[in-house]
Amino acid sequence: MDATAEAPARAGRREKIALAVLALPTILVAMDISVLYLALPHVGGDLGANSVQQLWITDIYGFMVAGLLVTMGNLGDRIGRKRLLLIGAFGFAVTSVLAAWSNSPEMLIASRALLGIFGSTLMPSIMALISVMFTDPKQHTMAITVWMGCFIGGTALGPIIGGVILQFFWWGAVFLVAVPVMLLLLVFGPALLPEYRNPKASHIDLISVVLSLLAILPFVYGLKQISWTGAAPVPITAIVVGIIAALLFLRRQSRLDNPLLDLKLFQNGTFSSALTMTMFAGLVAGNQLFVYQYMQSVEELSPAVTALWMLPSAFASVLAMQVTPLLTRTIRPAFVIAGGLLIAVAGYILMTQLHGTRNLPLLVFALVLASIGIGPMGSMCAVLAMQSAPPERAGSAAAMTSTAGEFGIAMSVAVLGTVGNAVYRNVIDVPGGIPAEAAASARESLAGALESARQLPGDQAAALLRAAYEAIASSVHSTAIISAALLVAAAVLSVTTLRHLPASGQQQPPAEATLDEVAIADRVGG
Repeated sequence: MDATAEAPARAGRREKIALAVLALPTILVAMDISVLYLALPHVGGDLGANSVQQLWITDIYGFMVAGLLVTMGNLGDRIGRKRLLLIGAFGFAVTSVLAAWSNSPEMLIASRALLGIFGSTLMPSIMALISVMFTDPKQHTMAITVWMGCFIGGTALGPIIGGVILQFFWWGAVFLVAVPVMLLLLVFGPALLPEYRNPKASHIDLISVVLSLLAILPFVYGLKQISWTGAAPVPITAIVVGIIAALLFLRRQSRLDNPLLDLKLFQNGTFSSALTMTMFAGLVAGNQLFVYQYMQSVEELSPAVTALWMLPSAFASVLAMQVTPLLTRTIRPAFVIAGGLLIAVAGYILMTQLHGTRNLPLLVFALVLASIGIGPMGSMCAVLAMQSAPPERAGSAAAMTSTAGEFGIAMSVAVLGTVGNAVYRNVIDVPGGIPAEAAASARESLAGALESARQLPGDQAAALLRAAYEAIASSVHSTAIISAALLVAAAVLSVTTLRHLPASGQQQPPAEATLDEVAIADRVGG
């Protein structure tokens, strides 16, 4: 790039205050994913929600967010990202009040669906606005890592804040936390945030919107159901419907002059690699299903205490994200990401050493290593995806980045959940003398083993629990090994596809880079 080209303007005090304002709804949206974990039993008892309704109360929010991210990212490119953000904030606040005072399971499910719709407007709008406010590459990198840290922190704080609220208030209060945060955004956002839209944008193709929903919602639903029920006809059919709709959606996008999903973005190797590794970051999330089971059942921790023991790994992840921009000043992003992933691999390998009880310090240390290692990939891939996309498509790029992460998590829950459950059923060695019905229940799941043990004499109960604890430890082992293998693959992908990008302190990209790579490297490396 021409050395005489004007350097991007550096963000000032106003932009940094605006970033702080944007951080609050980011934490909130992340909290809303996990805040119901502890409130759900209270909701079920108060509203009389059955198990299926409780599943929908929990999952419908994430389904709607995942299904509409691409649509809302493009809508922000067209009508203005600040406008869409403020509309979403207002709708989120109003709907949070409706959810808090829901008087039936159906009303709460509908309210959670609306929260998902409005929540899907916030994430891509915030990421796109950050790209507008922080045009200096180094500042942009730091701003994105702050945003990612807020998202990780919000997810970790959700169960803890939910537990504290439930100590003093009724379950609906967990939703009312959103109201003052969104009001703060509505008061300060109009003055602090810039407006930006794609001047060449046209009307949104409604057929593409429908096809994108049909591609994402059934697919995510099918994957999640498989993790709970196994390969049943309904979830398999849903996945097939999603795949067919996805193929039709991609075919339509390739033929439209103004597509909902700009496939040309994938011609950029940096963008494609960053998106793929964002999905890899989500693909290892399923391991935590069995980590939570191990903590609550084997170590006999309450949900609130379990959440507290998960805080060190969440803080480690946030810290690693904040340190990453400093490392990339002297080390190429590809090697920072790959080096971090090797640390994460060590953490997952350490999890294979869990056996029986009294392994909590070892597990927490392994989780901290894994979180430190994944942190650089989580933050840098978001940065690289956003900085390699043209400014007028920032909303679309942000939406695709978030969707890739959602897909990775959904696939991980389904695949690792299925593997872990299968390992448990195959490994558990039910002691002799256990009644047939109790033995069958114990072989089905850890929850079944715990319930059966309550109905057995002391010696038999202790023997059954020892077998179940060893089996769930094996589930942690198997999912940790798969996670380690996935992260090794991600490390290889990083080194092979991103090594042309220079450290941010390097003035020029390497001589072997192509002209397109030079342009990308100049934006990413500064």
